Amino acid sequence: MIGEGDAAVIEVLSTLALRGVLTEVAADFLARTGLAVAAGYKSTNAQLLAISQGATADMAIITRPAIDQLVGAGKIVAGSAADIAQSGVGLAVRAGAPKPDIATVEAFKRTLLAAKSIAFSRIGASGIHFGEVIERLGIAAEVRRKAIIGDSYVGEIAARGEAELAVQQISELMPVAGIDIVGPLPGDLQKISVFSVGIFTAARNPAGAAKLIAYLALPELVPILTRKGLSPP
Repeated sequence: MIGEGDAAVIEVLSTLALRGVLTEVAADFLARTGLAVAAGYKSTNAQLLAISQGATADMAIITRPAIDQLVGAGKIVAGSAADIAQSGVGLAVRAGAPKPDIATVEAFKRTLLAAKSIAFSRIGASGIHFGEVIERLGIAAEVRRKAIIGDSYVGEIAARGEAELAVQQISELMPVAGIDIVGPLPGDLQKISVFSVGIFTAARNPAGAAKLIAYLALPELVPILTRKGLSPP
């Protein structure tokens, strides 16, 4: 946690999905405002668990339902909540590997059944959704038998050659070196997650957090969002 003299630092608890954006814009934000960003990154559900155990900061960047949950619990200032980006779930393979067909629901199902191993997250929003997808497709038992679970960037598992496929938010696949993104989940198997910001009621630098929230909403940041696998909400 920041000390009394560190008002020039904004502490952020962020989802992994926004890591690429925050990392890229931190220097520009510092140059414009004199405020540094100190962020810790975990999946939304891992952040919620940490917050329930006492973790706090100046602001959070997590999924909209999670922000609403924290507003309801009195941990996030209601009027501070705002949507800043959204992303879909995608599939990746190790760089240079053949890209399987996932253009249709049936093709996607065949690809999952044919794969020798599939990496996805246990508690991340994309992993929870993927669990629902394989249940819906009737192949949950087959997929779980060859699952490799990770709670950070699961693309790194595919990059090391330890998994044939990796499924995660596209914005969480894009920062990973050594993989190729095949594409988004097809048709109505897709789920778009909206990521939102909010200021903690216990924030030590709420004014700085408000400046970062306003900065992240600037139209000029849209190309950066796009490059990182996100889009405006």
